[in-house]
Amino acid sequence: MNPQPTRFVDLNRVLAELVSSALAILKHRLYGAYLTGSFALGDADQYSDVDFLVVTRTPVSEEQHVALGALHRRLFALESPWAQHLEGSYAPLALIRRLDTERAPFLYLDNGSTELIWSDHNNTAVVRWTLREHGVVLLGPTPTVFIDPVSPTHLRQEMQRILAEWADYLQTEPEQLGNAWLQPHAVLSHCRILYTLEHGVVASKRVAGLWARDTLDAEWSGLIQRALDDRPDPWGRVHRAADPAAAEATERFVAYVRGVAARESETG
Repeated sequence: MNPQPTRFVDLNRVLAELVSSALAILKHRLYGAYLTGSFALGDADQYSDVDFLVVTRTPVSEEQHVALGALHRRLFALESPWAQHLEGSYAPLALIRRLDTERAPFLYLDNGSTELIWSDHNNTAVVRWTLREHGVVLLGPTPTVFIDPVSPTHLRQEMQRILAEWADYLQTEPEQLGNAWLQPHAVLSHCRILYTLEHGVVASKRVAGLWARDTLDAEWSGLIQRALDDRPDPWGRVHRAADPAAAEATERFVAYVRGVAARESETG
């Protein structure tokens, strides 16, 4: 087991408890445990979600599901903020190995939740690419041993899907851009979409935001910089209203990104 997977001592303790307890429950069925997301991409800070992926040799049984649920409720109660921001899945080896066009659900823990549910949230090209290319090993073999390469084409196709999902979401709930957490999140998420469409790889929100700020039309540089500067205390902003001017500019930026992506799709 990796004793120091991150630079945060308290988080390392939480991760050690997660892995050792999951191993006690899954026993020989546990193939490996990894960090993905911002910790894998090298841009995690004290406000980051803790994205993890536990790979199992076989699907989790109902008995193990119950035991893992009890584990996550116990972890959530630990006196560490990190314990309340774990987010990840338990993925069978046969399914995580290569892209799954059906996107079968994995057993999934959402950030801030104590309950495991079935979700396709982590059954994506982005998660596989990040795990294979940059995943932090907590326990088990290096991900290049068991994850097939993910092509730039597949990443770009997934970005077009994610962009369409954002469009549907904001059309259904346009008022969400008035939320002080979601508004900058939407800006940087669309920067990431454009970055992957341009480069065929995955970047952190910070890297993608800096690239977009310096590359896209100057009209958007202030909006993007503000989203980058809004990073401190993201969870404190969940229950606050966004600046109306920033919300309106974000709506226009989202439309701009859709236009760029549509042109990329036509010429790609």
